[in-house]
Amino acid sequence: MPYFDAASAAPLHPVARQALLAALDEGWADPARLHREGRRARLLLDAAREAAAETVGCRPDELVFTPSGTHAVHSGVSGALAGRRRVGDRLVVSAVEHSSVLHAGEAHAAAGGTVTEVPVGRTGAVDPETFAAELRGPDGGAGAGAAGSGVALACLQSANHEVGTEQPVAEVAEACRAAGVPLLVDAAQSLGWGPVPGGWSLLAASAHKWGGPAGVGFLAVRKGVRFAPQGPSDERESGRAPGFENLPAVVAAAASLRAVRAEAAAEGARLRALVDRIRARVPELVPDVEVVGDPVRRLPHLVTFSCLYVDGETLLSELDREGFSVSSGSSCTSSTLTPSHVLRAMGVLSEGNVRVSLPAGTTEADVDRFLAVLPGVVSGVRDRLGTGAPVPDGGEDLVVDALGKRCPLPVIELAKVIGTVRVGGTVTVLADDEAARLDIPAWCEMRAQEYVGATPSPRGGHAYVVRRLS
Repeated sequence: MPYFDAASAAPLHPVARQALLAALDEGWADPARLHREGRRARLLLDAAREAAAETVGCRPDELVFTPSGTHAVHSGVSGALAGRRRVGDRLVVSAVEHSSVLHAGEAHAAAGGTVTEVPVGRTGAVDPETFAAELRGPDGGAGAGAAGSGVALACLQSANHEVGTEQPVAEVAEACRAAGVPLLVDAAQSLGWGPVPGGWSLLAASAHKWGGPAGVGFLAVRKGVRFAPQGPSDERESGRAPGFENLPAVVAAAASLRAVRAEAAAEGARLRALVDRIRARVPELVPDVEVVGDPVRRLPHLVTFSCLYVDGETLLSELDREGFSVSSGSSCTSSTLTPSHVLRAMGVLSEGNVRVSLPAGTTEADVDRFLAVLPGVVSGVRDRLGTGAPVPDGGEDLVVDALGKRCPLPVIELAKVIGTVRVGGTVTVLADDEAARLDIPAWCEMRAQEYVGATPSPRGGHAYVVRRLS
């Protein structure tokens, strides 16, 4: 059955499987030892490092293998911040970075540092000029200004993991160079599709994103970057990833990266055409849908859309029953009941969110069957939630009490009553669900109604005011 969640973890590439099995037989010894088995393991490790570095675009002695992509990010952020602590304590990141970057930022802030989040537009991309402005110190100087006031590190993903939007890495890297600030790029989602534009200082990636085995990450640190590894270290991986290397997995990760890169041009063009079909057809087949992310500057295999009046958890479960494995950034599928930080930063609809990320080998027939199944699944979920039809118009201003009701019920309640108020009248929705802050304005934009604004409610949550325009 179709697996459409490659952005979370891609199926193991055949080359990765072959390399893994071969390395299990040949690479089990300690590569730090001088005996025959150790030397053989060292040759495998060195060959894997050279292959990975060539594909990444760095020197072999600039790249280390880590236990995961998250570990690579955490090590990269903490090491760069520590290495440049005399410059300042500011960390600049985009608002849509992977949680590993944001968690590293939280740890930095908890230790007394400063974290600045650069906002994004509705497509999910940062504006390079806005990012450049944040690289300046509080006095407007360059990032390498007075001690304690400068920017120690900037972080920008190469492409977003939830909506696929590619970031202007080259432009931001140039701004970082001009400001004297190193740039760490989280390249986990894009590295299998092509090289990251030059100018970065540090790069992190994760093998399971491109069809390598889980449990292997890459961290590249350019020569000349001030870097001080944090925590206990040993002689392995230049002290940046202590512990015995998982050599079979490392060999498989490097081999699979080289293999997927060789296939990337042809497979990327093929998957882009399938994603274009999904982007075009879903709004035609399903009413009240918002396709999010940049339509052009994006990863070739990923598309995200959100459906009004749909419980995300139920939607994903129903698609799974139909044989489609997808993921979601919707608050309706989250144990915390808060919307995805990516969708929140973009200011787009969060309810009923579906991320489709196609693995290599996905067929046109798989996509056609998904498009055939989706309208009925969405309709069925909407029917069970009781979206109903709006009541005919003519009433006065209304207040809808949706306190205690979770996504997507506040928007459903709004949709049911908007037709009962006069044109020019208002509906005030009382809601304490975090997703309502995004979903009610998004509903207004999609339904051509006016979102007036929100104020705190004495009973908790907020009062969201909507004016009927038609």
